Amino acid sequence: MKSTLAALVGLSLLAAPALAQDLPDLAGKEVVIVTENAYPPLQFLDASGAAVGWEYDAMAEIAKRLNLSVTYENISWDAMIPAVSEGQYDMGMTGITIRDDRKEQVDFSDSYMTSEMVMMVRGDEARFTDAASFKADETLLMAAQPGTTPFYVGVYEVLDGDEANPRIKLFETFGATVEALKAGDVDLILTDGTAGAGYVEASAGGLKIVGGKLGTEDFGFIFPKGSDLVAPMNAAIAAMKADGTLDALNKKWFLDYKLGG
Repeated sequence: MKSTLAALVGLSLLAAPALAQDLPDLAGKEVVIVTENAYPPLQFLDASGAAVGWEYDAMAEIAKRLNLSVTYENISWDAMIPAVSEGQYDMGMTGITIRDDRKEQVDFSDSYMTSEMVMMVRGDEARFTDAASFKADETLLMAAQPGTTPFYVGVYEVLDGDEANPRIKLFETFGATVEALKAGDVDLILTDGTAGAGYVEASAGGLKIVGGKLGTEDFGFIFPKGSDLVAPMNAAIAAMKADGTLDALNKKWFLDYKLGG
């Protein structure tokens, strides 16, 4: 997305195919990818129950360019990195922020997307307008998935650095945090700016973004340590950046696509 929704405006829809000789041919290698299907618009289940999203489209293009045979499995967020680290799957994708502590467990691809963290609240929220005013009111609650970047940003940049702070209510999926916010069970969730903009647009005034950006995060695919898939994946990502394919996916999923519900 490089790096905010606004920066996507005017991106080309046209993407020239990468030359075959620029990328390795992996001869139909079978790759099992695990995902959560709970973080629109990167990956989620649509109204028909089909798994769709930016990452699925990107992987379909990567598989074509590298000559891969891809199958998908589903797993919860908290189990994903350990499962990939243990070699249960060849690869993982679910908007995973590239972090040094995670690099101790898994190998990352190069970044395929850069996003900014924002504060999403109900549309009628008037008690706070930024991180400082949220922190100051001890009656206010936020929701997050444990072990995610929004969780850590909430702990260390919004609150007091205590990972057990009772003001952070934990949920298994990102979608559950959004529903808790809408229901009034919590008062704030953090999300990357592009996903947040999609939710706000689809909410008909029920949600809004407040405050400034809380830093940037780079997303990457994950692999077991030492995986021979990392170099080919990086080559494909570089080719898709260079020829406009990633920009076209950004426009499709962050500008043109209207999130439902």
